[in-house]
Amino acid sequence: MVMAALLVLGVFSYNRLPVEQMPDVSNPFVFISINYPGASPEQVESDLLKPMENVVNTVNGVKRIYATAREGVGFLQAEFRLSADMASATQEVRDKIAQIRPGFPREAKDPLVSRADWDAQQPVVNLAVVSDQHSLRELSTLTDQIIVKRLQNAPGVGNVGVTGSIVRQVLINLKPALLQAYGIGVDQVINAVQAANQDLPAGSITTGAVEQLVRVEGKIKEPLGFGKIIVVRQAGSPVYLNQIAEVVDGEQEEVSIARINGKRSIGVSVFKVQDANIVEVGEGVVAALEDLKKRLPEGVEIKKINSTSDSIKSSLDNVKETIVEGALLTVLIVFLFLHSWRSTIITGLTLPIAVIATFIALYAFHFTLNFITLMALSLCIGLLIDDAIVVRENIVRHLGMGKDHFTAAKEGTEEIGLAVMATTFAIVAVFIPIAFMSGIIGRYFLQFGITVAVAVLVSLFVSFTLDPMLSSIWHDPVGSRFRRFPVLGRMMAHIEYGVEWVHRLYGIMLVWSLAHRVKVLLIATMSFIGSFLIVPLVGTEFVPETDQGFISLRLNTPIGSGLEYTDSKMRQVEAALKPFPEIEIVETNVGTDEGKNYARINLKLSERKQTHRRSQKDLEQAIRARLAAIAGIELSVGFNKPIFISILGPDAGKLTEISQGVMKQVAAIKGIADLESSERGANPTIAVRIHDNLASDLGLTTAQIGKALRPLIAGDAISHWQASDGQNYDVNLRMPKSDRRIVSDLGDLYLTSSRANPDGSLPMVALRQVADFVPTFSAQQVKRLDLQRRISLYANVEGRPAGDAGTEVQALLKKLSPELPPGYRFDVGGQTQDMQESFAAAMAALGMAVIFIYLILASQFGSFLQPFAIMASLPLALIGAFFALLVTGTTLNLFSVIGLIMLMGLVTKNAILLVDFINQGIRERKSLTQAILDAGQVRLRPILMTTLAMIFGMLPMATGLGDGGEVQAPMGRAIIGGVITSTLLTLIIVPVIYTYLDKISFYFSRRAVQNRNQGEA
Repeated sequence: MVMAALLVLGVFSYNRLPVEQMPDVSNPFVFISINYPGASPEQVESDLLKPMENVVNTVNGVKRIYATAREGVGFLQAEFRLSADMASATQEVRDKIAQIRPGFPREAKDPLVSRADWDAQQPVVNLAVVSDQHSLRELSTLTDQIIVKRLQNAPGVGNVGVTGSIVRQVLINLKPALLQAYGIGVDQVINAVQAANQDLPAGSITTGAVEQLVRVEGKIKEPLGFGKIIVVRQAGSPVYLNQIAEVVDGEQEEVSIARINGKRSIGVSVFKVQDANIVEVGEGVVAALEDLKKRLPEGVEIKKINSTSDSIKSSLDNVKETIVEGALLTVLIVFLFLHSWRSTIITGLTLPIAVIATFIALYAFHFTLNFITLMALSLCIGLLIDDAIVVRENIVRHLGMGKDHFTAAKEGTEEIGLAVMATTFAIVAVFIPIAFMSGIIGRYFLQFGITVAVAVLVSLFVSFTLDPMLSSIWHDPVGSRFRRFPVLGRMMAHIEYGVEWVHRLYGIMLVWSLAHRVKVLLIATMSFIGSFLIVPLVGTEFVPETDQGFISLRLNTPIGSGLEYTDSKMRQVEAALKPFPEIEIVETNVGTDEGKNYARINLKLSERKQTHRRSQKDLEQAIRARLAAIAGIELSVGFNKPIFISILGPDAGKLTEISQGVMKQVAAIKGIADLESSERGANPTIAVRIHDNLASDLGLTTAQIGKALRPLIAGDAISHWQASDGQNYDVNLRMPKSDRRIVSDLGDLYLTSSRANPDGSLPMVALRQVADFVPTFSAQQVKRLDLQRRISLYANVEGRPAGDAGTEVQALLKKLSPELPPGYRFDVGGQTQDMQESFAAAMAALGMAVIFIYLILASQFGSFLQPFAIMASLPLALIGAFFALLVTGTTLNLFSVIGLIMLMGLVTKNAILLVDFINQGIRERKSLTQAILDAGQVRLRPILMTTLAMIFGMLPMATGLGDGGEVQAPMGRAIIGGVITSTLLTLIIVPVIYTYLDKISFYFSRRAVQNRNQGEA
């Protein structure tokens, strides 16, 4: 009944567990953004970022401060130590920023402070809206009024970004020459439009029992009605707006262009709110799309380009499949060795009970069903059945001695109990340190370690309760078990013959090893040392690259390129990508937040299982080679580049000089691709330098000139017009594009002087009279780190592991550091830094695990020396692990390192079984050699069974097939390789070492007796 209760509670817990990609870990970052319209990056840096850096740096727990200044906007990111309380830290940052906010320039907007959520910064779903029956303007209106609003109502959806749309506007295109002729200033036009286009309440009147509101209706009903607005009256005659400007019911000038497979479309990017569950957001978006299909006009189609939610669910489903496949293979091994379906069921029941019961702990600890927890269950599938195998096999052995089922179950379990508990506690001793690794990676693997520890402890409980109970009452039939299946019976006979042959071979090898102990130890030692020679050939990286079926390309044309030029280059790129049969959808977005000379092309690849296409990694390499032939573009693949270097120092010019030299040397490192600098060159600008004295004499001020120039050049939304569809559209005041193409157009602008003529009229002053127009350059962006200027270099790695390239980059920087001028330094971040921190945390966990294993074994066996014989199997596991990684082309990464730590607990199981039975033989007064030989023969079968169960249980994981399989495969491969070599060598090495430890133990025991006798004498 206890098992039934565990199953019921486990199923209940499973159904209530949230599903997400990774554990919900609070990232120790606070993000600040602030807009400063019209300000250069240098202004943003000096006026906003530096003051904010100084106050944020005083907040308790700040580790690093990153800052970026761009045209009209600034970003600041504060990284805190893991021990910091992020809720209070975020509030303290808000308070500090609020204190200095009054000192910001008036043009600066209020800063936005939020706790960083990296998942919320990348779209959860990418969509494209297309139609053959509707114009782009109609499609834009549908997207803005229906699609975006419906998506925003989906649970967990935050911002919905739109690119490539046509925004309807009432355009007032000013005619500078006519403004001059009439002597009308821009400010007069703005005031006239705002004054005329408004409704004003005038109170109410009461007639008898009826009260009526009085409203002055001045809102313009039709766009052309704006042309009838009287701007000024001159000589008693009105000057209408359409006399000095052209009023058009048009569109906002395009700032972005979107296409899908070469056809104009509207791109829609759905972002989640902070802390929202990605899978739930994705499901909400799918439901919203189904609803939209019923509401949208005929001919409008919404295509899903990419969905993070779908890829997460696919990866998690793949992990679930590996769990089921591993369980079936494990049960098959049990059946082949025990030749009994009853024994197989008794043993195999441990798997579902242990897995399902573990969900109770996940629910109790507020964990989720994510990649880490499911991978933990997948990894320990072959492990969970080990205890049951050993217990059941020992019970069957006792039955073979002629004992009844109850006695065999009781005595068999008692005999093996110590060894089984020792093996289980050794495994728990390994996973507890993993659960408490330091650093941010420790936060993610906390759920991994707890999940495995709970599952293993539940399997131990089941092995000591359910298995003996069923073994005592559910008997195998007397006589042949396969009389109805003779073919199966013959196969079992062959397997049994093979096992007996292994027993005989092992007996011969064991006798030889005991006779040549020095040679055996020498061979083992040389093999262990030689395994480390393999490590440089394996290669390193932080996490394995996965095939997501989605490639994102960021491209840019030279700085200063317009939208039309960038678009023409992207059409060349689209044409170059057409021959790739693996690409199903090409989504192009020209004009991004970084500028009009930037574009992002997203590629949706065909299903790998169905088309057997090239891997994403190979395809990225081919795309780089193809696009290299297109002149005038720079390509970067993906989002986060593994190589990240910063050069910090006080002088911007010196930083540029240093970074250019470093960039050349980094580019020469093998495998470096998509290398770029954060200093992307300078934007071509026109500096309007005002002659203050002259401007003052003519009645103009700098503020007045700037206020007039902005609407003329950049355009200003000075009012709103409500259309018949109930939507408000901007009324935009601007010069026509044809009048703002060259510098001389700016000089022809006329401004209204504040000093009146003798007749009272206000004279018009040409801008060229009071200002010079100087072509200059302005930094595209300014980056800072820890209150210093920085220039950062970013790069991808192609054709080799990222960790290897990162190691070479670090060696280069170490070589160049002494040559840097005083006050300048290098800072390495990105995956190289993450890999170093994570590997250091993993090595600390490994050391702690080894110590815990020793303490548990010493306690279990009551000996300080015998644990060394058992732990001799630990280094033997590394031989096979490194060799398996090399043969399978797998890197030494975070997951394969976790696999190596796991090996420390797994490989002790076999040694524990051997040592435990040797001790029993010695207690029965057998000679040391005979006890070793007997233990080897008796324990060989359960060792083979548990080893094969672990191997086959992890085989589905190690194949790396399915979505996201590349991440978990290194762990499975390392473990399988380590288990194989440790098993083969443990069967020989552990008995040999035991003989030496026995002599040492006997020597110290004899000395202790002699000392005691001398003391009594």
